[in-house]
Amino acid sequence: MESNKKILVTGGAGYIGSHTVVELIDRGFDVVVVDNLCNSVKMALDRVAQICKLEPVTKNPHTDEELAGLGAFFWGAGRLAFYEVNICDKEKMERVLNLEPSVYGVIHFAGLKAVGESVAKPLEYYSNNLTGTLVLLDVMRAHGIKRIIFSSSACVYGAAEHVPVTEDAPLHATNPYGQTKLFLEQILRDWTVADKEVSVVLLRYFNPVGSHSSGLIGEDPNGIPNNLMPFVSKVAVGQLPCVNVFGNDYPTPDGTGVRDYIHVVDLAVGHIAAIKKLEEKGCFTYNLGVGRGYSVLEMIHAMEKAAGKTIPYKITPRRPGDVAELTSDPSKAFRELGWKATRNIDDMCTDIWRWQSQNPRGYHIDEPSK
Repeated sequence: MESNKKILVTGGAGYIGSHTVVELIDRGFDVVVVDNLCNSVKMALDRVAQICKLEPVTKNPHTDEELAGLGAFFWGAGRLAFYEVNICDKEKMERVLNLEPSVYGVIHFAGLKAVGESVAKPLEYYSNNLTGTLVLLDVMRAHGIKRIIFSSSACVYGAAEHVPVTEDAPLHATNPYGQTKLFLEQILRDWTVADKEVSVVLLRYFNPVGSHSSGLIGEDPNGIPNNLMPFVSKVAVGQLPCVNVFGNDYPTPDGTGVRDYIHVVDLAVGHIAAIKKLEEKGCFTYNLGVGRGYSVLEMIHAMEKAAGKTIPYKITPRRPGDVAELTSDPSKAFRELGWKATRNIDDMCTDIWRWQSQNPRGYHIDEPSK
C-alpha cells in the first residue's frame, strides 16, 4: 500500500507504536506522533528515523511561538513529526492538530498498560486511559477526523472458556486495565452508531514479542518486566538471575501455560492492513495473533537457542487468575484484511536477542548497568 496520507499515532514512541511508525513510513505514509514519554523515550523515534533513513529537520516548519510547550521534533521534511504531549491535555492536542492539518486517520496506542499496576492504581488507569481517549475523540471530532484504529487487547476475553478465541466470544475483563479496553471499545462502538460517517477498527492483540530486524528498536520496559519474554531476555543478558515459571501442573503438553505470541512486526503490519478498512463506515473488530500457542518452557528454550546459552529458570506456584491456555483465532483478519502473521518462534527470539544483546540497557544507554 503506497500512500501520502497523514496518520496521527498516539503513543508512537512506545514498543508497538514505534514498530508501526516504521511500517507506515516504509509504505509512504506521513506520520505525526503524539507521546508524553511516560513509558517511552524520544530515542526510539530517533532510531525509527535511522531505520527509515530520515534526517532531522534543521529548519522547523512552524514558528517558535507556534511550537512553544509542545516539545516538537521533525525528521524527513514532513515525513515524521513528534510532539511531546499528553493526550489528556485538550489545549495542546488542539494545537497539534491545528499545526498538522489533513490527518487521514488515527492509530491510538497511548495509555497505561501494566495489568498488575492497574490493580494497585485503578483510579490512575481509569483517569488516564478513559479521559485521554475521550479528549482525543473530542479533538478528532472538532477537526473532522472520523477514522481511528484502536489498540485493544486479548485481555477483554478474560479467562476464555473456549480456545482458540474468536471475536464473538463473551467479553469479561478481570482487571482495571482490561476494563478500560472494554469501556473504550464500547465508547467507540457507540460513536459509530451516533455518526454513520465514523470508521473504527478495534484490534485485539495477543502477546507481542520480538523486535525490528535491525536491532535498533525493541521492547524496553521500565523496571522489572511484567511480561515473559522481556524478562527472559533480561536473564539471558545477565541483568536478572533467573526466570520464574508460574506453575507446571496445567493441562498442557509440558504443564506450563500456553499463550499466543505474535512478532511485533507482524502486529505492526496488521495496523497497515487495517487502514484500508477505514474506507468503510462502521465498527470492525479483529484478533491479531498467530493462531497457535507456545508454552512458557518452549519460549525459554527457543530463547536459549537464539542466545546460544542456558537460561536458568525455576518453577514457582501458579499466579491467581492465570489460565492454562489462551490462543487466538485470527482467521477473520485474514478473510477481511488479507493479513496473517508470517514470523515464527525462532524469528521472534532471534530478533529479541539481537535487540537485547545490542542494547542490554535498552534505550537507557547512559545509565550504569544494574
